[in-house]
Amino acid sequence: MSTLSPSSAFLDEASTLLGPKGLTTDPDALIPWLTDWRGRYSGRAAALASPASTSEVSALLKLCAKHRVPIVPQGGNSGMAGGATPDESGGAIILSLRRMDAIRAFDPDAGQCVCEAGVILQTLHEAAEASDMRFPLTLGGKGSATIGGLVSTNAGGTQVLRHGTMRAQVLGIEAVLADGSIFDSLTVLKKDNRGFDLKQLLIGSEGTLGIVTAVTLRLLPAARARATAWVGLPTISGARTLLRHVDRSMGDALEGFEVIPAHCLDSVLNQLPDARSPLADRHGWNALIECVGTGGDSADLREKLQEVLGQAMEGDLLEDAVIALNETQSEAFWTLRDSISAAERALGPAMQHDISVPVEKMPEFIDAAIPEIEAAFPGATGVAFGHLGDGNVHLHILAAKGATPGEWEDGEGKQISARVYDLVTDWGGSISAEHGIGQMKVDELARLADPVSLAMMRSVKDALDPQGLLNPGKLVPPVHA
Repeated sequence: MSTLSPSSAFLDEASTLLGPKGLTTDPDALIPWLTDWRGRYSGRAAALASPASTSEVSALLKLCAKHRVPIVPQGGNSGMAGGATPDESGGAIILSLRRMDAIRAFDPDAGQCVCEAGVILQTLHEAAEASDMRFPLTLGGKGSATIGGLVSTNAGGTQVLRHGTMRAQVLGIEAVLADGSIFDSLTVLKKDNRGFDLKQLLIGSEGTLGIVTAVTLRLLPAARARATAWVGLPTISGARTLLRHVDRSMGDALEGFEVIPAHCLDSVLNQLPDARSPLADRHGWNALIECVGTGGDSADLREKLQEVLGQAMEGDLLEDAVIALNETQSEAFWTLRDSISAAERALGPAMQHDISVPVEKMPEFIDAAIPEIEAAFPGATGVAFGHLGDGNVHLHILAAKGATPGEWEDGEGKQISARVYDLVTDWGGSISAEHGIGQMKVDELARLADPVSLAMMRSVKDALDPQGLLNPGKLVPPVHA
């Protein structure tokens, strides 16, 4: 694959194809898209391409294949693993689908909609709500995350416990392959045994196998009732016991179960001047529980959750609890949860790890891993928070006071991450639960993944992208890595 800058002939042809709104080489216009939102990765690009249709994406990729120009797809640029940032060569173009933001079809009766890749997640939520439906995936960055990016990274979020990751929401897919051909599988069939389920290859492939341009997504009836609780607990093991109790008692109504240690809550309260702790006393761990129902009303659901938590209190499964009385209080609870990453980042350098282990092992993993890391790297502080219900927590290791940003991450921070990933692998887990591999974890994937799995991934990549033009350096480790 060439790393030379695209020729003037390519840029002229691309400009003619896409028009002034569809292609820019203006350095000032490119700057916002050359660095990931965390500020960890920066690169250069020859141009920013913004096609307005699938046919334009197809024509552009044919042009890129002809001139051997690499393509870096980018959604909302809110990824966590540097998967949408070009390298330093300057030979690639950034491909943004932000102009492809139409909801092509919306069918509440069928429980389906067809969205183009540039649709913002919050926009989809609002469209579903207007039709008395909902799309069952949400996350803190819903105001900027695009549907195409969510599909390409197989995003998770806070509702995976009940509804699954993005993979479970995708019923059909349209994508443009490296040679410009269009894979059209938007039509939904309940049963189809004509070979491989090819759309599954593209979901979670981070733009390395094809450019997702549209998807058919499932919709659910709008939630009629909501009950949200904040619970204080002494230990993370106690949180798992409570999870099992609530799951058995609330059944399908249980939609979210997030764990927040005292350190994280303290950080948020220090950063948000108007925020208040839901409970009077400080607890070693907190759980945020969300239940929803399509029948009945919120008062009935709150009463049921109160009964379940009362039983837990009698069984010494929790220390204290409060149930939100209305939507405003529910949203206030979730604001505390959604503000953790920003609050922890304000404390200084940190290594963030999006990991998973089997749900039944997660408390023991946290209790074992954090002390081991803190002992091996004096001054570092480990915190774990997130989606206990699906075995995925965000394990952040904060640097010792006085650490120099940038230098610490490239030095001790990398050693810490390697140790964390070794531990996760030893516990039978994954080094990437929901944020993808990108460029941040590609070397660690090469080091730790099953060789047979890596060989299969490389074979698929070579078959669908023989020139290696689609998002080079991301997700799929090269043979020499």
